[in-house]
Amino acid sequence: MSPVQQTFLAANEASEHRPLIITLFALFVLATLGITVWAGRQTKDAADFYAGGRQFSAFQNGLAVSGDYMSAASFLGIAGAIALFGYDGFLYSIGFLVAWLVALLLVAEPLRNSGRYTMGDVLAYRMRQRPVRTAAGTSTIVVSIFYLLAQMAGAGVLVSLLLGITSDFGKILIVALVGVLMIVYVSIGGMKGTTWVQMVKAVLLIGGTILITFLVLLKFNFNISDLLGTAAENSGKGAAFLEPGLQYGATGTTKLDFISLGIALVLGTAGLPHILIRFYTVPNAKAARKSVNWAIGIIGGFYLMTIALGFGAAALISQDEIIASNPSGNTAAPLLALHLGGVDSAWGAILLATISAVAFATILAVVAGLTLASSSSFAHDIYANVIRKGKATEKEEMKAARWATVFIGIVSIALGALARDLNVAGLVALAFAVAASANLPTILYSLFWKRFTTQGALWSIYGGLIVAVGLVLFSPVVSGDPKAMFPDVDFAWFPLKNPGIISIPFGFLMGWLGTVLSKEEPDTGKYAELEVRSLTGTGAH
Repeated sequence: MSPVQQTFLAANEASEHRPLIITLFALFVLATLGITVWAGRQTKDAADFYAGGRQFSAFQNGLAVSGDYMSAASFLGIAGAIALFGYDGFLYSIGFLVAWLVALLLVAEPLRNSGRYTMGDVLAYRMRQRPVRTAAGTSTIVVSIFYLLAQMAGAGVLVSLLLGITSDFGKILIVALVGVLMIVYVSIGGMKGTTWVQMVKAVLLIGGTILITFLVLLKFNFNISDLLGTAAENSGKGAAFLEPGLQYGATGTTKLDFISLGIALVLGTAGLPHILIRFYTVPNAKAARKSVNWAIGIIGGFYLMTIALGFGAAALISQDEIIASNPSGNTAAPLLALHLGGVDSAWGAILLATISAVAFATILAVVAGLTLASSSSFAHDIYANVIRKGKATEKEEMKAARWATVFIGIVSIALGALARDLNVAGLVALAFAVAASANLPTILYSLFWKRFTTQGALWSIYGGLIVAVGLVLFSPVVSGDPKAMFPDVDFAWFPLKNPGIISIPFGFLMGWLGTVLSKEEPDTGKYAELEVRSLTGTGAH
């Protein structure tokens, strides 16, 4: 049987059990909407909308952080990258996990102590409010939209596989559906609703991954060596499948791309807005640190299991079938579930529907967190403190956040439709690169460098942001490549798919240069206050 025939058989099996698939999806959407409405009724003020009333425990927040972090890139993109490129695909798992050490050691506690709702609160504490908050809000929205692209792309390929939709118009409608759902979640539930949805999703994702991992290992009598050997043989690439270099070792450019990717993954997490705002949902810095510890444990276990997801797909499904289903491998995990249950059996369709519903849950939870981060930053930083100069009421601020949610949702739907054929793990890596280039230098300088000035903050944010986004626009991700957003045109002069190796050092350099060349005298008194507050929690909200 040819790979294309196998893919059509999978689609037909899914279609025979389509009522079951639609029922599972509908149940999850209704359940999460119920949670959102319930939480929305308890959202009384801005602290509830932005930070969930700071009432979540360290374990609850750790679970929600895991749900926020383990995105479509983790479940779909990494499994696909490993299935197609073996060892090099697993490097995403390592990078995403190691990144938490930077967040834990440098950012979590000081940020919780120093801010109120957003990253802009920390930066504006000892800087000029309006320009710094504008920059922070702009950066937050750009990073969130990059991250949202990946989730939208993942939703498109996932639901298309299940419902047998092959037309581009149908896939765009799916992306639009996800966008509408995320607008509803955030507008009604705020941080409380989003957090509970993320907690439920984390439990479902871990449960689903444990099930698939168990079934894969059972297939190979719990012999990981046999699993890897079969994957290497079935991939058609032999021993090279289990060694570095299949994706990132062919040329000097691909090796540089790998270094660039690694830097972006390790440094990006500590600058991601939707992760940073999660530190404000706990009562104090001690709980923030503990929640990161919980998140590291949960996320670490999940990324270990991606070995079984990716190599299991490579071992049990032909490379041609994976690529025929989706050129970037994004459907490898759902296809693996189908093959484990039996391509021509009801169990296969049930397992496919269950795992796909879990993946869809993953996407909905993450897009809600991302949208909340960007709409909160717009309302709190730009609308309340820049446009209204601190005179907006809490009610007006929350109304602005809801309108921002609608606008960001529309932009994400439009861009997600263009990115539907790109590997979602690669798209998320771009968001990491932008976050590490614009946000991380400014946060670290602001917390730990006494001389840092407003000009340094602005140069760092805008410099890192412009260079990172600019290099992406002129890279093979956007044009000049068969898998690019615009494959039929070529204006790519930057050879790397990830800009981190240039844009991240540039962000740090611009922060230093802007400060050194600034005529502004740093407010050492304010820095001393921030230092005491960030390290001890004195005066923290």
